[in-house]
Amino acid sequence: MSAYVVYVRDRITDPDEFRKYEETAPAASVGHMVKPLAYYGAVETLEGAPVDGAVILEFATVTEARALYDTPLYQEALKHRLKGAEYRVFIVEGVEA
Repeated sequence: MSAYVVYVRDRITDPDEFRKYEETAPAASVGHMVKPLAYYGAVETLEGAPVDGAVILEFATVTEARALYDTPLYQEALKHRLKGAEYRVFIVEGVEA
């Protein structure tokens, strides 16, 4: 069953740290089957607090989505994201076709 990782950026708190994240995070996806469906395009917040940015990534399974998140390369990049911005990140299962 497909899975989606959704990154919701609430705000950037340290632009320099966030830039380090942007420079290092893409290397983690090499060798993983990931399909970007949305990547920091225009956002219109319909409910709740305003959203600064969002990313939606598609994976074949929750296991594959989690495997990318858990890679040493992503975990190293994550340190910069946590210092540089406030996010909500979650994995959601897709529906069977």
